[in-house]
Amino acid sequence: MIKLLKSAWIIAWKDLYSEWKTKQLLSTMLIFSGLVIVTFSFAFDPTSNAVKAVVPGMVWVITIFAGILGLNRSFLAEKNQDSLHGMIVAPIDPSSIYFGKMLANFIFVLLVQLISIPLLFILFDFRLLGNVPLFLAVIFLGTFGFISIGTFLAALTANSRSSEMLLPIVLFPIVSPIIIAAVQATKILLVNLENLSSAISWMQLMIGYDLVFFVICFLLFEYVMEV
Repeated sequence: MIKLLKSAWIIAWKDLYSEWKTKQLLSTMLIFSGLVIVTFSFAFDPTSNAVKAVVPGMVWVITIFAGILGLNRSFLAEKNQDSLHGMIVAPIDPSSIYFGKMLANFIFVLLVQLISIPLLFILFDFRLLGNVPLFLAVIFLGTFGFISIGTFLAALTANSRSSEMLLPIVLFPIVSPIIIAAVQATKILLVNLENLSSAISWMQLMIGYDLVFFVICFLLFEYVMEV
């Protein structure tokens, strides 16, 4: 287990260090997120009550589409440099490749959220008056589930000629339950502050969904690499 975690961290560090040098992926994700936020900030009046209904969904619109940009490029470098085969035949557990890639993608999306969500609140003049720890927990759980499944499917579609189009097609139906749960929990925590029990119920659903699909993806990744 220690060897697996060490190998996974090396793979994640490779992606993080590569992004630190180029800054291509994060800048693209941040630009996209910024354009979405600015566009919707002009489309809705910040003083209207409709903003309260829009902001919870906007949080996850930014997360989903910025995340897809990162997932599409997750295995692109290895594919272009033909180094994925070298990672497969390396003396490491193939599951560590999945865990390392997932960890890197998860950090990228969290960094985008760290910048874009406060910017969203500022431009929409939205005050976070709810339970901040629970809100952060929902962000973590929803992002974890989305990225864990997305990384697995990114590897599955990496060898396809139209992988950038195929990934969203196979990803959205699978992650839709956790996205719905995340949006509902976020809406309750940001708007309907008195109904925390419902938010906790949605979070419990997210925890179960995350655990089940993370274990499935972790166990099946070796067979995906052999295809």
